[in-house]
Formats: sequence, structure tokens, C-alpha cells
Amino acid sequence: MLEMRGLKLTERFKSTQVHAFNSSETTGSSSNNKTCVLATGAKLNRQRIISFVSKPKSRNSTKSAIENLLPFQLPSTELLEPSIDPFLKPINLVETLAELYHRLESCTQSQKASLCIEQYSLLRSLGDQKLLRRCLRAARQNAEDLLSKVVLSAWLRYERREDELEDVSSMECGGYVLECPKASLVSGYCPISINDHCQCLEDPVEGRTNTSISTENVSLPDEESDVSFCIGSEEIHCVRYRMAALSDPFKVMLYGSFKESKMKKIDFSQNGICPMGMRAVELYSRTKRLDLFCPKTVLELLSFANRFSCEEMKSACDAHLASFVDNVEDALILIDYGLGERATLLVGACLQVLLRELPKSLYNSKVIKILCTFEAKERLAMMGYASFLLYHFLSQVAMEESMASKMTVMLLERLGECATEKWQKGLAFHQLGCVLLERKEYKDARRCFEAAAEAGHVYSIAGVARAKQKLGQPYSAYKLLSSLIFEYKPAGWMYQERALYNMGREKTVDLDIATELDPTLSFPYKYRALAMVEEKQIKAGILELDKIIGFKLSPDCLELRAWLYIALEDYESAMRDIRALLTLEPNYITFHGRISGQYLVQILNHKVQEKNQAECWMQLYEQWSSVDDIGSLAIIHQMLENEPKRSLLEFRQSLLLLRLNCQKAAMRSLRLARNHSCSLQEKLIYEGWIHYDTGYRDEALYKAETSIAIQRSFEVFFLKAYVLADANLDSKSSSYVIKLLEEALKCPSDGLRKGQALNNLGSMYVDCGKLDLAEKCYMNALAIRHTRAHQGLARVYHQKNQRKAAHDEMTKLIEKAKSNASAYEKRSEYCDREMAKIDLDITTQLDPLRTYPYRYRAAVMMDEQKETEAVQELTKAINFKPDLQMLHLRAAFYESVGDLSSAVQDCRAALCLDPNHTDTQDLYRRAQKLNF
Repeated sequence: MLEMRGLKLTERFKSTQVHAFNSSETTGSSSNNKTCVLATGAKLNRQRIISFVSKPKSRNSTKSAIENLLPFQLPSTELLEPSIDPFLKPINLVETLAELYHRLESCTQSQKASLCIEQYSLLRSLGDQKLLRRCLRAARQNAEDLLSKVVLSAWLRYERREDELEDVSSMECGGYVLECPKASLVSGYCPISINDHCQCLEDPVEGRTNTSISTENVSLPDEESDVSFCIGSEEIHCVRYRMAALSDPFKVMLYGSFKESKMKKIDFSQNGICPMGMRAVELYSRTKRLDLFCPKTVLELLSFANRFSCEEMKSACDAHLASFVDNVEDALILIDYGLGERATLLVGACLQVLLRELPKSLYNSKVIKILCTFEAKERLAMMGYASFLLYHFLSQVAMEESMASKMTVMLLERLGECATEKWQKGLAFHQLGCVLLERKEYKDARRCFEAAAEAGHVYSIAGVARAKQKLGQPYSAYKLLSSLIFEYKPAGWMYQERALYNMGREKTVDLDIATELDPTLSFPYKYRALAMVEEKQIKAGILELDKIIGFKLSPDCLELRAWLYIALEDYESAMRDIRALLTLEPNYITFHGRISGQYLVQILNHKVQEKNQAECWMQLYEQWSSVDDIGSLAIIHQMLENEPKRSLLEFRQSLLLLRLNCQKAAMRSLRLARNHSCSLQEKLIYEGWIHYDTGYRDEALYKAETSIAIQRSFEVFFLKAYVLADANLDSKSSSYVIKLLEEALKCPSDGLRKGQALNNLGSMYVDCGKLDLAEKCYMNALAIRHTRAHQGLARVYHQKNQRKAAHDEMTKLIEKAKSNASAYEKRSEYCDREMAKIDLDITTQLDPLRTYPYRYRAAVMMDEQKETEAVQELTKAINFKPDLQMLHLRAAFYESVGDLSSAVQDCRAALCLDPNHTDTQDLYRRAQKLNF
């Protein structure tokens, strides 16, 4: 592989962060999308900043740290601003998804892959990684041309971030056709399942060398040469009819009316081939073999074939050379030859290597020259390889690496040049506008946002307004957003954006409406928190941030809350938030992009009590039993600081992150656990979890079974049971899963994991009707402080018709759990209707992303014949979280009141999210039949 000497790779997994403002600007005219925090405004007490580092381990270093912190203050409400999201954001996502699904139903095979990529681009705003991977798989499954296969195969690998797995080659086949590099180089559509295995691992290709094979033992046709090609003083003896068979030009020359047809010796000195190359041509004409030659000779044959239209030879050379490309260095050398000789397969193979090495390959200047410039795009376009899909993938990777780099700008410019459809132009110009806004090139950013809006992407008007504000036109920006609210169905982001250009009471009202329409927007919470701080109500500000952190964990909100805790001199809480933040983004920079989060931890260490590993384990049990996931994250972060590269801890970290719906961070922790494993058996377990979490269930089972063959352990039995339980189980399968969990519990483990296993085993027993055994499991789990077992025990009591006992059990969970939105939701099932409504209202207040409360309230309204109110209840949630179950229920409501066109639209949108949802498919067919 090409060594990346001297290259400094950018930090990974960096989400877009937003500066309050650039501290070098006094006008507040800029926003830097790297880190959300500190600007001027409500000041941190200077004495508090000094006091929280008043017990230094090293007096000089701490004094320096103090000096660095003194100039900084809390953000100001006047200068705080949100980022412009760099993805498609339709005004009516449900309508757009429904229309897309309708096109998918009726499109030709050649259109499917492109429509799946459009679907991927539309769904990015939902942030569901599994949903996005399914779109990419469907696109790869339906791809026909070689470039699309190469790009999508590499894109799937990038989404799995296999570049971060140690000892895994970028060209290694993971075992599935969709991601196999060899299968990608086969042109034409081939119907495959997303789970189809390829033969790479079963039939490995024998090693190849770059030297020619000896021809001494090669069996050649017994033929006499009857023509010679002279190059300089050397003669190459050939068989005339064999040479004539290479191409029509040779056939005409050797058998046509030209004088060469009568000649025994033909002068070939001026045809750009050396004697060795001509001997290779002669040998190929008789053997049709290329493995006799080194790559350099095959390149000469390729050039010769191009010059004399030897199509069979050209194809053979193209394929042979493509098989040699397996590292960046070779790809960079051979791609120029491939482009020069128009060798389609060779160029595809070279591109594949460069793409499968992303993001690392983007830091190679030669790669940038080949992919990013206008001239490079034109060269690729001559071969049909400069596609929107290629630059869509490249630009997304570049934006994740650095939003403000020149490379990102270049790739987005190429993306815009390749865009042909309206959605493609809207996406390309909008993303380029976001990048230029980040680079403070406001005039160009405005032009790009306007071009995106012209292409139909209404959300880009927010970018136009932001650029205008930066250019000193705040009133024009305000009018633009006001006209948007008047013209279209209002959305939360519209009011949030207009609030930036509003003042006083009107600003507050706009932000309150924004939260009502879309409670997932974090900016209004941060603004209100800071407004409270400016009124010297710091605790109230923290409570305001608690509202969104309780259901949506984001680094910027955690950082801001940490600074408010520092202002209150609550350093333990501040440390907790910073450690949780660094679990999400290990390279996060605080203090307006000037101080690393890790350095802030070092400073805070002077004011909090240090804990050894044993004390950390005790505290982890406390946090776990109180269902404090953020606190648990912080403790594990400290434990990894005490004991780096401990795979067991990194695995626990990944489980917590998944529970908090932080999928990317969870997968990073899981990859680290795999890399730091001490044994093959342990590595297989974590690889199994990686495969399961990325949708490869069969491969996960295979890893588990291989690990069991090496050594029995708690985690491997738990993995296998968990994967099997994910399917629709019959009684036999359920019994097998129970047996696996029982085997897991016989193996050594700690109370945290055994509590989870007991909880899962209890759930299986309930499903099988073995209530007494289930009750025993839950009781044992509670005995080792697995608090979540209260929910399972409540389910057992409910099954036994002990409704009050079930209600009381959930009340115990609510009293113990710090994160208890799900507990209120579950308790509602054991209440009468009025009490259930109260519990579900509390659930929505604590976590507006939970969909059951909306569905329950809507169903109650339908029972009361309040059809309009029922639809409105679901619509309120669908507007900020399009959910399969809610769309299905709203479609059923529409069907029941005779609004069949709306029912069809909702069904299509739901099927765009999950085309295999049986209930929605049935409803869709019924509504269509009645509607036409």
C-alpha cells in the first residue's frame, strides 16, 4: 500500500459544530461551523475560573491554563446562531417521499439505482444510519454500469468505516457480493440479493508477480512464420493469418490491396513499438495469453491494440492490468495509462482502489489532482466516469473531513457540473453554499444558495438570508424568512431562522413556535438557556438544556451545560458533561475552537476527586442502577483514561451509545473494542456485533459460532442469542434462544451484563408463557441492581391480571430512573384512560421523539369520533419525525374517513421508509383499489 508519509490526517467523526462567532470579529458578522460555544456576553466570574484550578499538580502549567481561560466568556444570545444543515430538506418530506416511491414503483431497471441515491439524499436529514445503509444497498443491488458498482461498493465500505479496522485491507472482500471489489468490476445488471455471498473467500486468487513467466515450457501452435516485422535491425517472425486476425486494419494490410500483402518483410519501425513489444504481440497472436508478460509489456500491448483497433487484445489487456491494481501507488501510476488508452476496466479498477481508501486517499495530492480539478473531471467524462454519483460520494466524505477546505470546494464544484436533475442541482449548490458560508465567502455563498432555491430547494432560502445578514442586510433577511412563512406551510426551522433577525419579545416568540413545531431543534433551547443566564438564572438555564439533552444528546449542548455548571462551581457535573461529550467526539475543541476537550478535563481534574478503577466500577454500578446513561458514559470515559485500550470497556461504551441513539459514535467504540481485543475469540465477538449492527445477520451468527468453537464465553452466547431473537421466532427457535441465554449465565461475567441477560431471558420466558420463570429472572436481575427489570416484572404481573402490581412496579422504576420517559410510557399501559393520558403527556414532554404517545392519543380521538383532531395529533409529530408507524396509522385514519388520496400518499411515504412493511402494503393496495 502507498505510505502516507508526512501527511497529517484530519480528525475523524467530526460532526458539524457551530461557533457562536469568530472572536477576531468585533461585528459578529461570521459563524464558524466547527464548535458551538464561547463568545462575548454574560461573563463567567473571573474568580471562579481561577478557583476551579486553584489546586494545581504543576503550578506553572496550571497558571498557564488559567491565563488561557481568562479572556473567554459565555456565549451571548445576540451572537449565538445555528448551522445551516448541509443536506436536502424538502418543505413537505412526506409528499416528497411518497412521490419518490411512486416513481420507484414504475421506473425502469436502469433508473432504480439513481432513484435509490435520491432516496438516500432525502433521508439523510432523519439521521437513521440503518435506513441510509439500506438505500445504498438497494442502489448497489440495482446498479448496472461499472462506475456505479465501484462507487456504491466503496460507499458501503466507507459507511462501515472498515478503514479503521486493524489488519483489514481496503481491497479485502467482506464476503458479500454488494461490497466485493471484484464483483464491482463486472458490467451489466445482475439480479442479486443484498445478502448474497461471493466466492472470493472460497476461491482465493493465486498470488501474482510483476515479472514475466518463462516461455520455455509454453506449448505453442506448430506453425511456420511467413511474414516478418522489422523494427530497426531486428526481425520479428510472425504467422500472417494470426496477425491478420488481430484486427481489421491488420487484415486489410496483410491480405488486402496494399503492397504489404505481397511483402515477406514489413518495416514497422515508425509505429511506436519496440522489438520486445512486437515479439509479445506475435506471441499473443498465437497463444491469446497475457500472463506470459510483465505489466510494462502489457501496457505496451494495450497501446498497440488501441492504435491498430485490436479490440480483443485491448479488452484482454484492460482486464489483465485491472487485476493487478490493489494499492494506491499502482492506481496512481496506472490510471493515467488507462485514461490515455481509454481502458475502461483499468480506470474503474484504479478508481475503486482510490475510493476504497477514503478518507485517507483524499490527503494525497496526486489523488486530488486526479479527482478534484476541472481538467481531471473532463478526462474522466471522456470515458463516462465523471458522474454525479462519484462526486456525491467524494464530496460527502470531504465535508465530513473538513467543511472549509479548498478540496471540499473543488469537489462540490465538480458535483454541480455533473448535476442534471433538479434535486441534484439543489443538493450540489446548497452544499457548496454551506461550505462557502463556513469559509466566510458570503457573496459566493449567497449565489449558490439562490441557485439551489431556483432548483426548487426551498430550505436554501435560509442560506440566502444568512448570507445577506453576514453582508449587512439583516432586514432583507428578515423579510425573506417572513415571506417564506407566509407562502409555505410553516416549519420549525423557518421560525428559528427568522428569530436570528428579530429582536426582543418577537425573537422569543419565534423560538417558542420553532420548538413547538420541531422540538428536536437545539438552538432555541440554547438561546433560552443563555437568556436565563443573562438574567442571572443559571440553574434555570441548566434546566432548559436538560430538556433537550434528555432525549437528544449533542456535543454542543453538553458543552454549554458544562460551562454553566462551571459558573455554579459544580465541577463534578461539568466534568461529567465534558467526558460524555468526548465520548461522542474524542477530538472536540472547546472554548471557541481553541482548547481541546481533553485539556479541559485535565484542568477540571484539579477540582474533582480522582477515582481509581475500583471506585469507578462502584460508581458505574450506581449510575447503571439509576438508569443514568450520560453519567455511565462519563465514568467509562474515565475508566478508559485509567486503563487505555480496554476492549471490554469500549464495548460497554458502544452499548450505552446505541441506547442513546448515537449510532456513529457507538460503531466507533465497537471498532476500537475489536482492534484492542487480546484474543481471536474476543475479536470475533466484536466483529459479530459490527456485522449485526450493520445489517449482516448471517455473518454475525457465523462469527459467534466460530468464537464458540474456540472458547465458550458469556458474550458469545449473548451475541448469538441476541441475533437469533431478532427474527420472528417459533416455539422451537424461542427454546433455542432461551438455552443460549442460560448457557451465557453459566459463564463468568459481571453484574451489569448478567442483569441484561437475565432481563432478556425473562422477556423470552414471557413470550413463551412461562410467567413464573420470567418472574424469577426479573427478581434475580433486580437483586443485582438491574433497575430496568422492573419493566419486565410489571409485564409479568400484567399477564397474571395483577394490574395494580404492574402499575406499582413501573412507579418504582420511575422513582429510581434518571432517564424515565420510557417508564412513564410503559406505565400508561397499566392505567385507566385518564391516568394513561397524563403519563403519556409527561412522556412527550420528556421525550417528544417517542411515537407511541401520539399514536395512543390519536387513537383515543378516533374512538371519540374526533377524526380531524386525531389526524392533527399525528401530523404534529410526523412534521418533525416521519415515522413508519405514525404514517401507517394516519393512512388508516384517512382511509376510514374516505380521504383515499391522502391515505395512498401516506402509504407511499411509509413504504419509502420500509418497502417490506406488510400491514402498510395491504393498506396501500386496498386504498389504491378504492381510489381508482
